[in-house]
Amino acid sequence: MSLYGNSDLAMSKTRRLLIISPNWIGDMVMAQPLLQLLKMQYPDHAIDVLAPTSVAPVLKAMAEVDTILETPFKHGALQLRERWRYAQMLRQRAYEAAYILPNTLKFALLPWMAGIKKRVGYKGESRYGLINVMHFDDKTTPRAMVPFYAALAFTPSAQAPAHVPKPHLLVQEEQAHVALRQVGLTATQPLICFAPGAEFGNAKRWPASHFAALANTILQHHPEVQIALLGSPKDAAVCDEIQALCPQVHHLAGKTRLDQAVAFLSSSLAVVSNDSGLLHIASALNRPVMAIYGSTDPDHAPPFSDIAHSFSLRLPCSPCKQRECPLVHHDCMQKLNADVVWQPLKPLLADVNVSH
Repeated sequence: MSLYGNSDLAMSKTRRLLIISPNWIGDMVMAQPLLQLLKMQYPDHAIDVLAPTSVAPVLKAMAEVDTILETPFKHGALQLRERWRYAQMLRQRAYEAAYILPNTLKFALLPWMAGIKKRVGYKGESRYGLINVMHFDDKTTPRAMVPFYAALAFTPSAQAPAHVPKPHLLVQEEQAHVALRQVGLTATQPLICFAPGAEFGNAKRWPASHFAALANTILQHHPEVQIALLGSPKDAAVCDEIQALCPQVHHLAGKTRLDQAVAFLSSSLAVVSNDSGLLHIASALNRPVMAIYGSTDPDHAPPFSDIAHSFSLRLPCSPCKQRECPLVHHDCMQKLNADVVWQPLKPLLADVNVSH
């Protein structure tokens, strides 16, 4: 078990709540308003989050989180014996309630095994008994992700909660400056971050040629702007393509940690991103975002920044929600050209003083 935060509180008298995180970074960001609501309802309770290692760096930017517990379980495996042992550790921390965000049976087992009396979640995989404050998701009128998770803070209802707060992450300015220096960027020049990856599949990716065309346009008008390509090692190949077409960009995909990427995003003048975890991080940091949607629904998980533009051609074939374009042409992304994104981005650069 890995702990971040108050790791010696297992034997303390602190009243505690447990959140079991989704496996996707973007989903945990969109679940952050649930933490805000719980903190408002239970201000004297500490909130712990059990999460995959990949999600932990984002949780460090959530002010409501007291302790991060990294899950030791293998993806997809039941590991019943290991879950029983882990549940006994959770029992020692004496949680008053658990909020189980994944819909799987195996994650609902943990709070039940740990003897946590109040276990809140959606029905998921027929989790009767394991969940004793059960919410139901009406598949005919699905909720957007933020109110979907936020609803768990309230009595189960068919109606989405009103007045849900926005996702909110916070990075200290000095932390951001340190991260920039580590990769040769500077806080004194404007930074624009591109997130050209998409963990789910290629259908969610805006073409590398379009990202490169946008980068070249930005640098033609504002040559002192720093453009950073962010992503995981899986995104390195598409970032190679972009850099081949626009050598001035800073290729950081696969070369930096997620906590560094969060810091870069917090310092950005703007962020251009596919529908991905980095998009939702940027939105929760309240950075201006240009969000590009193809195979997914922009209404399902929209950005929440004060300045946010969502781009979708809304073709008859979209959102198909497929990993690869089932019609092969990928028109939803190919036909959304760089100039469409440049137009709302241009005013954000109007006050940048550079030499041409």
